Amino acid sequence: MKTIELQAPGGLDNLRLVERPMPEPGRQEMIIKVKATALNYRDVEIVGGSYHTAFALPLIPLSDGVGEVVAVGAEVTRFKVGDRVCGTFWQRWVGGSFAMAEPSYQRGGPIDGLLSEFARLDEQAAVLAPPHLSNVEAATLPCAAVTAWHALFTEGQLKPGETVLSLGTGGVSLFAVQFAAAAGARVIVTSSSDDKLTRAKALGAHDGINYRDNPDWASAVLALTDGRGADHIIEVGGPQSFAQSLKASARGAQINVIGYLGGSEGSINPLDIFRRQVRARGIPVGSRESFEAMNRGLTVNRIRPVIEKVFAWKDAAAAFRHLEHGSPFGKVVLDHTQ
Repeated sequence: MKTIELQAPGGLDNLRLVERPMPEPGRQEMIIKVKATALNYRDVEIVGGSYHTAFALPLIPLSDGVGEVVAVGAEVTRFKVGDRVCGTFWQRWVGGSFAMAEPSYQRGGPIDGLLSEFARLDEQAAVLAPPHLSNVEAATLPCAAVTAWHALFTEGQLKPGETVLSLGTGGVSLFAVQFAAAAGARVIVTSSSDDKLTRAKALGAHDGINYRDNPDWASAVLALTDGRGADHIIEVGGPQSFAQSLKASARGAQINVIGYLGGSEGSINPLDIFRRQVRARGIPVGSRESFEAMNRGLTVNRIRPVIEKVFAWKDAAAAFRHLEHGSPFGKVVLDHTQ
């Protein structure tokens, strides 16, 4: 089978299209023909050599994807040949607290990912893809969508009428907008682009704040909420935005720490956390249980992921460049049927 390997750290030039033996399913395993995969910023860092953990190489990148089951091993009971499935990011986190996850079992590093014609999945590390979604749409779910769902519902227990502040218009942030709006929450979005704010409102956001025009965007959030602040914050910026997220928080709010696009260096005044009784939680994607609950929500509400651009899977390097430099609105996807 054909696959794309990262053969050395340090950049896209080290991605190579190679031949590997066709995988065989072991006990409680299945083989999928990969139909589509999706990129995350984690993948960009792994390929570029800037990720905080170094993995053994060669490595097949990408944790997110969807495929059709073409073979099953002994004792497989959850799926059958012909089923369309998404792999999970955490291979051994079925449910419960994050303490149940094993850090060495992440697809796309250190475990081989899905940037390939075929892939072997443990049946416990997969879910049925929502039937109303295309392959390109379903491929976007395992990291970005599950992270947003896990933050708002599994950890945050979002309630109708609460306010969600979603920073930016990347994959996690836009899924948060769609999920929160479907749950009856008020949604505020930040962006440096008025056009992106308009598009976010079309997805269900109630208000948009251009942080270039309003550098003190936390004050704008407080003004929009009559001084109360946001109950749930999707924090993807890192230390450079965290201080403003604290200022924009309602008393007892939850700040969901997801990314660090603004860097990893900065300082936080702990008194701000104390005064507002804020909970700051790191959101490590989510479990298979969260994935399955999210898929039910997607199906009932007919929610469709936002796709920025689709590339042929062998043009993976171009897709990586687009994600890294293109400031996308939504997800960047690779079509494995092209």
